[in-house]
Amino acid sequence: MEKRALGRGLGALIPEREAEKSEKITMVALDRIKPSTLQPRKDFDPQNMQELIQSIKEKGVIQPIIVRRRGEDFELIAGERRWRAAQQLNFSEMPVIIKDVTDRDSLEISLIENIQRQELNPIEEARAFQYLMDKYQVTQEELSDVLGKSRPTVANLLRLLRLPQEIQEEVRCGRLSFAQGRALLEVTEINQQRKLAQEIIAKGLSVRELENLIKSRKPVKHLKHRIRQQQR
Repeated sequence: MEKRALGRGLGALIPEREAEKSEKITMVALDRIKPSTLQPRKDFDPQNMQELIQSIKEKGVIQPIIVRRRGEDFELIAGERRWRAAQQLNFSEMPVIIKDVTDRDSLEISLIENIQRQELNPIEEARAFQYLMDKYQVTQEELSDVLGKSRPTVANLLRLLRLPQEIQEEVRCGRLSFAQGRALLEVTEINQQRKLAQEIIAKGLSVRELENLIKSRKPVKHLKHRIRQQQR
């Protein structure tokens, strides 16, 4: 597949968002709007959702959601929380901006929308980054430049995907932080990673405490290795 520069969604979202002010806003029936399988966000905090529902109940939907046509219906690109809140409030329709975009552009717009609103957890971010890199050959450098994240941050987020699936799940659910997950990557043995993850959750260890714990256990490991070598 030929590599191309970042698509219109990711590369030009900021100017596009300014242009949205002058774009046509259309009222569309809620039952014609469908969620996207490309949506990087999978988790919706119940408390935040309730706050949004209350806000929309009092003030209405201030910012239109972004959709694209899918046959007779529409597919969500950005604004799923607003759409879900409108459903909870039994709205019959809501304001949308209709865009003609590719799958790649749709994912890019959704990704940056969520990142700007700080609504993705570290694992969701990492998986969205990896999807763009695998499917469209987007580089870490391009992600860093356009998203405004440092290259080490992008690299460290992607490294979280090397953790065992159950530890990724703990990070995704917020029981482990991004920094704690990153610290666990310093441990090479998967079983030890699992034990430390359980210890973090059970004891409420801070990142500093975890790092000190990892450092304190490393010499013991090396000592045992040297003893075994001498006994051979």
